Amino acid sequence: MMLSGNQRWLEKRASYRPAGELIRTEEYDVAPILDNQTAKDFVVRHHYSGTFPAARFRYGLYRRGELSGVAVFSHPCSDRVLTSVFPGEAKASVELGRFVLLDEVPGNGETWMLARCFEFLRSSGISGVVSFSDPMPRTTHQGKIVLPGHVGTIYAAHNGVYLGRGEARTLKILPDGRSFNHRAEQKIRRREQGWRYAAQQLEIHGASPLTENEDPALWLSTWLPRLTRPLRHLGNHKFAWAIDRALRRHLPPSKPYPKVIDAA
Repeated sequence: MMLSGNQRWLEKRASYRPAGELIRTEEYDVAPILDNQTAKDFVVRHHYSGTFPAARFRYGLYRRGELSGVAVFSHPCSDRVLTSVFPGEAKASVELGRFVLLDEVPGNGETWMLARCFEFLRSSGISGVVSFSDPMPRTTHQGKIVLPGHVGTIYAAHNGVYLGRGEARTLKILPDGRSFNHRAEQKIRRREQGWRYAAQQLEIHGASPLTENEDPALWLSTWLPRLTRPLRHLGNHKFAWAIDRALRRHLPPSKPYPKVIDAA
């Protein structure tokens, strides 16, 4: 399956704009978002995942003063996500963790906004960016599509170096189509910071509340098989940009850009 156009979001519903549309740049501005909450509220409201990464830099796309999009550059759970691309550059590189534009933004809005964001990042001492596109569609238990999947069309349009696919894995899919990730499971098992929020992801779908005295491993073994279904994922597509010319020597030639959405 192939999808043309650029993905947009509104209230967690995905749509596409024609790739050939041109943004009227005189109507838009890109600026840093200084507080975390403004960016978080926008992303959680509109992106299907309803989650927000550990942000290092946040930028907004504004149309006549109104927020129309947010790009969040974050630090991944593992430094290796960055250092495997830019050796020794964990602090000087970032991941494009969320990129959400409303469905009103014309087709080439992402590439135009990305160029502005990269200028801000360069001035802040950032030299490398990595990003991932997820080509695996997600559906609810009732079969409703909540994520069509995307192959990184805008990353290719912005001359990202395509590095291939990430690690294949089996996802645990919740009834609403979101994945219950391994990190959330670890937090519950170890009762690490954030374990309560992670447990609530299962509780809202019918799991009994996890109490302070309850064995978290036993609780997970009871509810995960009941509330999630396995989905084999072949790995996200990985892209990179060296926004500092000195780092470009670390990047190999780009592989052919991916075109096909995975079959669910």
